[in-house]
Amino acid sequence: MSISTILSEAILSTPSDAIVAADHDGIIRFWNPGAQRLFGYSADEAIGKTLDLIVPERLRERHWDGYRRVMATGKSRYGVADVLSVPGLRKDGTTISVEFTVTLLLSEGRPVGIAAIMRDVSSRFEEMRALKRRLAELTKSAT
Repeated sequence: MSISTILSEAILSTPSDAIVAADHDGIIRFWNPGAQRLFGYSADEAIGKTLDLIVPERLRERHWDGYRRVMATGKSRYGVADVLSVPGLRKDGTTISVEFTVTLLLSEGRPVGIAAIMRDVSSRFEEMRALKRRLAELTKSAT
């Protein structure tokens, strides 16, 4: 077995980061152990479902508008190195803060789907929110 194959298998099967791939229509086609840990759905529960599974309802219209635009044009307003931050929806209905990078999947130069690597950053998000509140309180009391 080649080092590339071993590396690919190790990365795709990691439980630390969620790796999700969806086809042109936004149907989940790949769901790794990290995605199960992060979102609470097994691969059997997630594969074949739309990305609505993990996109909070209030954000779905905006999500699908952007997704369809990228699939039609092959262009995203986000750069390849951009780390995006969005809320994600867990199986138990709770919302988490997720940071992710996304890669457009191409076949013969045409978009056929996306792959995303995601990480739960809820605790860091809450810490930043608390720091901002405290700073606002200190600023207010100083004036």
